[in-house]
Amino acid sequence: MELISKLEKKNLVRGLPSLKYEKDTICEECVKGKQTKSSFKSLNEVSTSKPLQLLHLDLFGPMRVTSIGGKHFVFVIVDDFSRFTWTIFLTHKSDSFVEFSHFCKQIENEKDLKIIKIRSDHGGEFENELFDEFCLSRGISHTFSAPRTPQQNGVVERKNRTIQEMARTMLNAYNLPKYFWAEAVNMACYVLNRVLIRLIFKKTPYELFYAKTPFIGYFRIFGCKCFILNTKDTRDKFDNKSDVGVFFRYAKRSKAYRIFNKRSLKIEESINVTFDETDIILPPYVVDEDIVGGMDNMHINKSSTSEAQMEQIEGTHEVDSKLPKAWKYAQDHPKEQIIGDPSRGITTRSRMLSECGNVAFLSQLEPKKISDALLDEFWVLAMHEELNNFQRNNVWKLVPRPNDYPIIGTRWVFRNKLDEFGVVTRNKARLVAQGFNQEEGIDYDETFAPVARLESIRMLLAFASFKIFKLFQMDVKSAFLNGFIEEEEEVYVEQPPGFVDHQFPNHVFRVQKALYG
Repeated sequence: MELISKLEKKNLVRGLPSLKYEKDTICEECVKGKQTKSSFKSLNEVSTSKPLQLLHLDLFGPMRVTSIGGKHFVFVIVDDFSRFTWTIFLTHKSDSFVEFSHFCKQIENEKDLKIIKIRSDHGGEFENELFDEFCLSRGISHTFSAPRTPQQNGVVERKNRTIQEMARTMLNAYNLPKYFWAEAVNMACYVLNRVLIRLIFKKTPYELFYAKTPFIGYFRIFGCKCFILNTKDTRDKFDNKSDVGVFFRYAKRSKAYRIFNKRSLKIEESINVTFDETDIILPPYVVDEDIVGGMDNMHINKSSTSEAQMEQIEGTHEVDSKLPKAWKYAQDHPKEQIIGDPSRGITTRSRMLSECGNVAFLSQLEPKKISDALLDEFWVLAMHEELNNFQRNNVWKLVPRPNDYPIIGTRWVFRNKLDEFGVVTRNKARLVAQGFNQEEGIDYDETFAPVARLESIRMLLAFASFKIFKLFQMDVKSAFLNGFIEEEEEVYVEQPPGFVDHQFPNHVFRVQKALYG
């Protein structure tokens, strides 16, 4: 109507009838077709004057991979004044109230202050009778964000995203398994409380909450290799005094480090830890004046750095001209898309083992029984990797045990992968269906595998040698059959030996994709 009124007043068109335009009226059809969400502007002032006046609550999860402690959810609490954050790990959503009540008693005694107000969404874990009675008895005002409007609880929503992204990056930096996600989240929250800056006050959350400047001189690299002094077990004179571990975070209730012991496969707290943070491998093609200029103050481990990289580190600014930028096939293969140095040749496992300083330790023996494999930490990690691949590829799902269907057993097959020199490069554990569960009349020896014929490989190598082509090899870590089982076909298998769910020990897996076996 406003546009039509302008056209009429300015005589921009002919034949338009005279209409009366009322500015404050609402066009129902326009509202139905054009209405958008309300915008929320950032606040440039602090709505609270001291800690615990307002706490923001939220929950994220469930995680597909269970943490080492058996947790699936993260309960995040953010103080509005200082932005100091706490993360509490939960097995079920229903644990939120119990954990929050414990948290309130602890934090109020610690600060000698009372919680005035809390804010959350309308999730069932927060909007329930237990929370209402607790807030009423303690005089806490419980406010909610509008339904399906997370912007009104944006303080904790943004904090959730920051913590998750930081934890994901920390896991990727050392290629750690996903079941360490809780340790990464805890470490991310711990570090952010001490290094983020509250722009309005120009102070860190730790200083605003505890009224003192945080000390971070004890910080270590998450996921780095470390050595724990073995003070628990009885040792012989010539036994190793230390166990190899992975550093994850700092203890909450003591001045100690929390380490994943690779021998016992348990999280331990210890102050007697030696950290290995000396291996620095710079990526190729990185020649930056600021980096090269600051190399005098940086420790470089030359034993784990290639010769080409050492030339680059020592200040050879002519690297770019010596590398293939005069690339012959630049039109089809742009130089900015080249990963690594093409002049170095193919990186094989043996070459990689000789160049890398921190290689994974491997078991040299192939266990014959699951009981033997469970005693070896490296085979346990291999079995965890196989089960994580099953879950990531949606091979099965855990369901109650049916009464009128046969249940197929499962067993582990353990193999050591060798290189061309006979050196063990990988421990591979494969979970397969038990072969004796077969049906009469089916030829189980008639199998097919999509592999190349030896003659074809020889022909390819001869042609590549004649044309001076560079060949690349790709190793597939885990292969799965692509056969989806129809909904009307029900196939059930037992839980993997040694990895039975402690909450549902009698459940079985309903197979959604075909298994080897």
